[in-house]
Amino acid sequence: MKSTLTKLSVAISATLLSTSALANFDFDLGNDRSLSFGGYVKADARYVSGDVAYGDQWLGNGTVLAEDASQFRIFANETRLNTKYTDGDVSGFVEMDFFGAGGNEVISNSKGPRLRHAFVSYKGLLAGQTWTTYMNTSAIAETADFGTTMMGISFVRQGQIRYTMGAFQVALENPESYGVNTDASTPKPDPKNDGLPDVIGKYTLNADWGNISISGVARQLNTDDGKSHTTIGGGIAGKINTFGKDDVRFQAHYGELGRYVGTTVAPDLYNGKAETTTAFNVAYRHFWTETMRSTAIYGYGKTDESNRKNTHWAVNVFDNLTPKLAVGFEVGEMNVNDPTQAVNNGKGSSYYGQFSMKYAF
Repeated sequence: MKSTLTKLSVAISATLLSTSALANFDFDLGNDRSLSFGGYVKADARYVSGDVAYGDQWLGNGTVLAEDASQFRIFANETRLNTKYTDGDVSGFVEMDFFGAGGNEVISNSKGPRLRHAFVSYKGLLAGQTWTTYMNTSAIAETADFGTTMMGISFVRQGQIRYTMGAFQVALENPESYGVNTDASTPKPDPKNDGLPDVIGKYTLNADWGNISISGVARQLNTDDGKSHTTIGGGIAGKINTFGKDDVRFQAHYGELGRYVGTTVAPDLYNGKAETTTAFNVAYRHFWTETMRSTAIYGYGKTDESNRKNTHWAVNVFDNLTPKLAVGFEVGEMNVNDPTQAVNNGKGSSYYGQFSMKYAF
């Protein structure tokens, strides 16, 4: 045991002191215990041109500009590190990336670490912060833009207590009444009356051809004038293998889903009413060779109360220079139709191109 720990310490120290990125570490500590380190380094060069304001990634909504603008940036925010410790039936997992607060582009370009996941699991029980149970992560397409087509997918991490029974999962998750009651231009959280957890259930069918999941969420939303709304919504998502190594990935959502779908395309509340969202995303990935592949993707998000209707399309090509080093290029367009914005009646679009290089540990 002492020898194992010594080797572990030496390996970690040598890596941290080296100029190269962390490598993939898996250590058997004996007595049914193990420790692993993982993650990846990702560098991106991104160019955006149009009248939707630049972002390092597209979200479900964007800020419409009075005039066209162009911006180019090189960054490595998406880089992430994780570690997992297993002790018999118990495991703990922690992951961070670098989308947190930090410096500026004048001097250091520093970015603070941000907690992504932190949870413990034991015999089907999970507690901590991770992807919402509502999500089907396999239905998210491969893209250079970290946001993919956000307005069409479910993309939420939060605190929760989840229990998995075979193909069925049920969870109590962190509540948040996000939205506006009077000022339509300034979405804001109003959590003071959020006294009940969100309840989520999901059933996933797995087979040789892929998987399909059906999920639903029930919540109590609260306004700042003391009113509450009981809301429900649901979705279907999956990944289907087609020809050879090709696959199609899809998501479709409808209901009073708010923040669970679209990453800002829809607030939970709008002018005191629960927002209803219709969203879908479809992506097809084709392998040109054993390692070279392309994805064509389209996302759509529509809201009833705020009357937003946003879309995002993209096409890309990726190839692996080595089994763990991938490079890719993507082009696409973000379209915003958001009447709550005064500039240009809330209508705008921007094209973008992005080059990415990712080394997975």
